[in-house]
Amino acid sequence: MAMHSSTTTGVLGAPPACPRGSPRVALMSLGLSLTLLAGPVSPTSAQTREALTPPADAPPGVSARAASQETPGRNFTESTRATMRARTEPAQLPAGSLARNPVTDRREVVVPDIRRTAVLIGDSQSAGKDRWPQLALRELGYTVRFVGAGGTGFVAANETGDANYYDSLTRGDWVLPHGDPALVVVEGGGNDAFQGASDGDILAGANALVLELGRTYPSSRMVMIGTLSRSAEDGGGRRHEVDTLLADLADKRGVPFVSAGDWLTTHQLKAFLADDVHLGAAGHQRAAHVLEQELRALKLGVAYTSIDPLLRWPRDRRPLE
Repeated sequence: MAMHSSTTTGVLGAPPACPRGSPRVALMSLGLSLTLLAGPVSPTSAQTREALTPPADAPPGVSARAASQETPGRNFTESTRATMRARTEPAQLPAGSLARNPVTDRREVVVPDIRRTAVLIGDSQSAGKDRWPQLALRELGYTVRFVGAGGTGFVAANETGDANYYDSLTRGDWVLPHGDPALVVVEGGGNDAFQGASDGDILAGANALVLELGRTYPSSRMVMIGTLSRSAEDGGGRRHEVDTLLADLADKRGVPFVSAGDWLTTHQLKAFLADDVHLGAAGHQRAAHVLEQELRALKLGVAYTSIDPLLRWPRDRRPLE
């Protein structure tokens, strides 16, 4: 079922073997340990490493670039304070206006209440107001801004020209909200499983996306939602494997993760499938309730995701490297 975001306009032919410009990934013999190899890396990875890894003595959440511009005592200068305020405070423009993100130089759209907004990146599981991720986020108090399209993923592109997530973001196919949204949600993996993408390509695409989203929204909370599937014992197959793969990456990146890799089995959702992988209306309601409870347990309701004006890192674990 290929449902599309109205903001997705890119054109791409056959699905790429690996997202353009994303880092290479080496899978170690034990586990799925993520290692960025030396040699050519994408500009986004290099920039993100510089921008998001502060010195040990820098104030919490201050980027290496900002810290290097400070006085030897690392005291904030007025210019740095002004830069931080400009980054965290959306432009005072009418809703619907376009503005430039000063970090990425990509155009973004001004939305009425950025601090109650959840940006949702996903595939056909998310592409609709009646789909379980959107239903859960609205129940938690968010205004949802969806970007993505059915048939796409961390590697997968669809037949109508929508690119994989990373390319869609970096090429500017998506017009994201301006400022720092309360929550950034990444859902997917099912189309990567269907198209036979390798572990390495999926990890590379997901890793590049998370890094670039951290650079785009350095003060926003982030969560990843895995691949809706049956359990391994119930025939989950590749979809279940991809869910586990993404969970490992999220753990290494310090991003909270909600596994959906056995929900069809453990939450008795198989009876509510409309086809092999998509839920019907009643199934979406049931899955939304499960997701809502999972996000509440992670304290990711809108009441917990306010933006820190000093850009202190608000995520549950370590910052992106």
